[in-house]
Amino acid sequence: MDSPGGSELFESYGHDYEAIKVSITEQLNASGAQSGEPKKQTLRAAEREVDEAGEILQQMEMELLNLPQSSRTRLQARLKGYKSDLERLKQNLKRAQTTSRSTSDRDELLGGLSGGVDLDAASMDQRTRLLNGTDRLADSSRRLQDTHKVALETESIGAGILGDLRGQRDQIINSRNTLLEADSSIDKASRTLKGMARRMATNKLITACIIIVLVVLILFVLYRKIFG
Repeated sequence: MDSPGGSELFESYGHDYEAIKVSITEQLNASGAQSGEPKKQTLRAAEREVDEAGEILQQMEMELLNLPQSSRTRLQARLKGYKSDLERLKQNLKRAQTTSRSTSDRDELLGGLSGGVDLDAASMDQRTRLLNGTDRLADSSRRLQDTHKVALETESIGAGILGDLRGQRDQIINSRNTLLEADSSIDKASRTLKGMARRMATNKLITACIIIVLVVLILFVLYRKIFG
C-alpha cells in the first residue's frame, strides 16, 4: 500500500481534499455576488462541503496510524497544512453566513415596515432549514459510526501487532539463552583442549628425557665394552 511518497490512500484523500477545497472557495466567492435565497443555498452547499472536507481530514489522520514513522512524520506536516486551510475556510464561511443573516434580517425588517412578511415563504425557509439540520445530523451520526468502526479496526490491528511483538520478544530471549549456553560450552571445550595440550607437551618432554637417558646408557655400555 505504500508508494514512494507515502500511502496511496493518503494521497487519494489529499486529491479529494484539494478538489473540495477549490469547490468551497468558488462557492464562497460566488456567494459574495448573490443575495436572498440563492446566497443561502450556496452557503449551505459550502457548509456541507466543509463538513465533508473535515471528514476527509479525519480519514487521512486515521490512515497516518497505519504508516511507518518515516512516512508519518512528513505526511503529518501536510495534514497540518490541510487543517489550517480548512480552518481558514470555516472562518470565511462563518463571516459569509453572518453577513447573509444580517442582510436577511434587514430585508425582513424592511419588508415588515413596507407591508408585512410573507408567511408562506418564511414557513418554507424554516422547513428547509429543518431538513438541512436533519441531514447534517444524519451525516454526523454516520461519520461517528464510521469513526467508531475505524477505531475498533485500529484497536484490533494494534492488539495483533502487540501479540506479534510479544512473540518476537520471546524468540529473542530464547535465542539469547541458547547463545549463552553455547558460549559456556565453548569455554568449557576451550579449557579442556588447553589442558590436553599441556598434558601432551608434558608427555613429550618426559619421553624426550627417557630417550636421552637411554641413549646415554647405551653409549656408556658400548664404551665399557670397547675400552673396558
